[in-house]
Amino acid sequence: MRTILLPMVFVLSMACVAPGAALSGDELKNLLASIRQNRSTQADFQEQRVIRLMKNPVTSSGTVWFQTPNKFRREVKGKSPSVTVSDGRDLWIYYPSFKSAERYPLGKGSPLDVTVAAINSALNLENIEGSFNVTATKTNTGHELQLLPRTAAMKRVFQKLDLRINNDFRVERTDMLLPNGDRIVTTYSNQKRAAIPPGTFEFKPPPGTEVTTPLGR
Repeated sequence: MRTILLPMVFVLSMACVAPGAALSGDELKNLLASIRQNRSTQADFQEQRVIRLMKNPVTSSGTVWFQTPNKFRREVKGKSPSVTVSDGRDLWIYYPSFKSAERYPLGKGSPLDVTVAAINSALNLENIEGSFNVTATKTNTGHELQLLPRTAAMKRVFQKLDLRINNDFRVERTDMLLPNGDRIVTTYSNQKRAAIPPGTFEFKPPPGTEVTTPLGR
């Protein structure tokens, strides 16, 4: 099963503290409440994956869409294109170059449930207090947030996630450290917060596509 990770956060914060100062408990609570007001987001991304066993990082780019609580779509462009779509019930990964698609049912104890929960947490920080230790710091250019997994299940997904937020309260960069020591660094641009058409989170394999269910369900 190919690695499924969507390291990304879109934020809107109203906290106001001195640069370099860590947010207090109440300030962090207000910040997270403001973040969660973001119900949908579309953005372009540039991603760099630093793999310990490879000399050069693996780069990719594309567009991502997210809608609370659990719908997302991620399209990777370039030489190795792919489309990852979740409607909250099923997760699809489509590889147009190979005319193949993988379907992963979600819920009911699926092995992917924790991974998808981590993805959704990263996208809008929903319900993260029970699974992560969260800290935030005010900087001259915005905010820095750090998420450290508290549960064993989340620690299997990543070691930590650092987020950089600009003064316009939009995400500029995420830096995810994986359990094996690899890193995924992603930058975002052209963010839009308009309503997303429902069909964005639907996937129907094109004719001639070989569909597999790696989990056997």
